[in-house]
Amino acid sequence: MATSSLSSLSSILKKSSLDDHDQILDASNRSLKSSPSDLQAHQVKTVALLKLDRYEEVVKHVESAGEDVRKAVSLEYAYALYKIGRLSEAADIASSIKTRGAQHIEAQARYRLEEATSTSKLYKILRSEPADWEEYDLRVNQGAIDAQAQWLGAVDPKSIRKPAREDLEAFETAYNAACGSIARGELGQAEVLLRRAKELCRHSEDLTDQQKLDELLPIAVQQIYVLLSQGKEAEADQVASEINLQDASDASTQKIGQNNMLLTKPLDNPFLAYKAFTSTKEIPSHDKLFSFQSIPLASNKTTLDLQNFKFDGIVSFTAQASTKKPSSTLDPGTILTSSFQAMARARNETGRAAIKKILPDLQKRPRDAGLVLTLVQLYILVGDTSSAVELVQTFLQDLGVSEQDIRFNPTLVSLYIALLKQRGQKSRVKQELAKAASYWRTKANPPIRLLSAAGISLLESQNPEETREAMVIFEKLQEEQPADRATIAGYVASHVNGDLSAVQGDADKLTPTEELIRGIDVDALEKAGIPQSSNALAIAQLGRTRKRKAIDGGNGKRKRQRASKLPKDYDASKKPDPERWMPMKDRSYYRPPKGKRKGKRGGGDDKTQGGVVNEDLNIDARATATSVTGGASGGSSKKKKAKGKK
Repeated sequence: MATSSLSSLSSILKKSSLDDHDQILDASNRSLKSSPSDLQAHQVKTVALLKLDRYEEVVKHVESAGEDVRKAVSLEYAYALYKIGRLSEAADIASSIKTRGAQHIEAQARYRLEEATSTSKLYKILRSEPADWEEYDLRVNQGAIDAQAQWLGAVDPKSIRKPAREDLEAFETAYNAACGSIARGELGQAEVLLRRAKELCRHSEDLTDQQKLDELLPIAVQQIYVLLSQGKEAEADQVASEINLQDASDASTQKIGQNNMLLTKPLDNPFLAYKAFTSTKEIPSHDKLFSFQSIPLASNKTTLDLQNFKFDGIVSFTAQASTKKPSSTLDPGTILTSSFQAMARARNETGRAAIKKILPDLQKRPRDAGLVLTLVQLYILVGDTSSAVELVQTFLQDLGVSEQDIRFNPTLVSLYIALLKQRGQKSRVKQELAKAASYWRTKANPPIRLLSAAGISLLESQNPEETREAMVIFEKLQEEQPADRATIAGYVASHVNGDLSAVQGDADKLTPTEELIRGIDVDALEKAGIPQSSNALAIAQLGRTRKRKAIDGGNGKRKRQRASKLPKDYDASKKPDPERWMPMKDRSYYRPPKGKRKGKRGGGDDKTQGGVVNEDLNIDARATATSVTGGASGGSSKKKKAKGKK
């Protein structure tokens, strides 16, 4: 049975053209009906389905055919898994196959999984012995991996390759070089490279018109991002007007393009903005975005949800997401999830009202980094720096020994130092930098800027121990960036109290002092004296303008100064009256003048305005005092009060 089916399949394949994959698929299906264990028929069917881009069917067929078929078509199976987005499985299967094609599949799968280090190692192996037909493709892919590694921060600073002339020869390499420039924050250079990539793509003779549209659209979307980041809204709007998102062949480009185009002309109505943002179709699982794309996109979506008052939905969704990951993490997605959850609980309020609503969550999740950072921002907005410092300090102290990478994360250290500087605590700033430098200097690929800041801070100290600590830090920095002149200067300065001959070679690499002070007139500086600040100079100038001139009009006569006005009975030997600033009637020695009626003096019985009424005078006076505020009586009545019945 198997022999006859095999000969039947072979005869059909001989009669079929290489591009007639549907006919080949039908033949293999007929063969498998008569002989389900026919291994060659399974292989032919698998390849035919791949040629027809029916990857889901390939996976279903291989997984249902049994272990023998899976081993026989393992390469095809790994490729189909990669195409449908099951990347981890594809990479694991491809790694077990010792062929060059399997290495390509594994490298592509790990690239999509954002395993930059593993992908770079694989491409280093592939590029060591490239075939003629794949040399250009390998160079293009290597550029994409380099850009991704810089986006993820998983690259050694010493290995970063700046754009070269060869990157400007094709639009793919120019585009990858532009992405690397964006990751490094070199937006001006990225703008130039993207224009070059667009020009090369438009004039390419190897692409059809439809292929050019497919390639130009991602370049234009990236251009909009770069221009908006530089504040060039008009130019970004011009680029956006030239593209049509409906021409995008994949949903991911369409989604990102819609997001960037909305930013060129922001809509004031949040409901219309939400409608426009969600107008594009959802991205399928096999077209998964990278984290540095998906996180900002999800952040914009949740921001629109907040503006549309979807508070309960955000709280419910973020609560489920936060339970899947540890709270003490600095993963950007997790931090944004916690932050959005807090703002949804605050119902878009700010200030003290928002803090009051969010603080109960902090008691439940004290190690939630996103929640802590959100509260710190709110405290800063209301001017409560002390509470912000205490919050960050408590969070850092509660981290365990296994969480020291988080404790000394450059972002958290920078935040803590900025808060301490705002409070003027310079000594604590130095201590925090020294602790962070002590931790990172033993690690591979340490944060260069953090170590440099710590070394400079310790150099300012007069303490010999701190100077030695600075020396160790700059030694580590020299290993990481030996040609950096600032590092060399710091290393030389750290030996100022030691053996200068040991660093003479490094000192010779620096600009000589004579060159630095050339053109400076030392004598003129000495004559000028100590420089004053602009504020001090303004005050001095104001004083000179207010001062009277000694000579009036140049006639030789001095202007007469007025004598100071002092009392006639002033005696410098007598002690001034301590009550001289008080009104006369309030002084302790004041006596009213004689000859006046007793009622006119301070506090007579008949003076009822603001005083106490003598109820023994008459009933009318008594009634007037209780009913009318501020009433005055004309005098006391001599008529006695009549006795009433008890």
